[in-house]
Amino acid sequence: MQFEWVMIPYSLLTLFIVVNYGMLLTAFMQKVGARVGRRHGIPVWQNYFDLIKNFGIRSSITHGTMFYLGPVFRLTGGIGLLLFVPTIYGSEMFSNLSFAGDLILALYFVFFGTLGMALGAAESGHPHSAIGISRGLSQVTTAELPFALAVFAVALQYQTLSITDIVAAQQGGFENWTLFTNPFAVAAAMLAFLGSMMRPPFDVVLAPQEIPIGPPTEYHSSYLALMQTNRAIMPIAKIVLYMNLFFGGAASWPVFCLKVFLIYLFSVFVGVVFPRFRVEQSVRWFLIWAMPIGILAILVV
Repeated sequence: MQFEWVMIPYSLLTLFIVVNYGMLLTAFMQKVGARVGRRHGIPVWQNYFDLIKNFGIRSSITHGTMFYLGPVFRLTGGIGLLLFVPTIYGSEMFSNLSFAGDLILALYFVFFGTLGMALGAAESGHPHSAIGISRGLSQVTTAELPFALAVFAVALQYQTLSITDIVAAQQGGFENWTLFTNPFAVAAAMLAFLGSMMRPPFDVVLAPQEIPIGPPTEYHSSYLALMQTNRAIMPIAKIVLYMNLFFGGAASWPVFCLKVFLIYLFSVFVGVVFPRFRVEQSVRWFLIWAMPIGILAILVV
């Protein structure tokens, strides 16, 4: 696809829509989890209040340059993933900045935010941050491997590294979705998705009952607001990638919202049903179950 400058404002419009949808959807999912526990949960607009409050706070506390670059790297990973993945298939306005090899760049942005956040949180020197980082790197390493295998299987199946071409190959009916043409790849990817969302039973990184919010423990003011913004963007951006690779993409905004909601709800449902794993249980679970399925997805192509 040839680059045109008019794509930039349309990409920013996509970012604006996704940020607001992510803010509302995140709060709604927290409310769903609270209702399961017979609690009321937070108001759906609470994320906006928290964001405005934290952006308005200033602090003179410093932990070094890398500490402050951590949230920036984290947010860059979420925004970059969203902007280089087509949002609405067949729409010139909302194809964003996608190009022929955008699948490789999308994988880069998935890993970039996590590693940047680890470097930033390590600068704080807080023991909770250090514990959260060690847990996070262990889990991310094992959780993202099945996803990488699933993506490799999809690239082999469709013989392309273009996300737009992969979505195009799935048009013509839901029976053409990767969900039905290569269910092993989808199974491996969705198991990895549970780990990447940092929700129970794989929330060992945050573990509020053990290490209060883990790596972000020392973050405050506008830096915490950047992380809250990314908390709204990154899950939706990952789900958009999953939707395009495995569930036929979306040809309109209503279909987009519905598919994103259902995929997000899957992680919430698992989270309210199963208790948190220990760190070694989490790592072992991905190696024993998700990894073999990812390898099988490649073999059946």
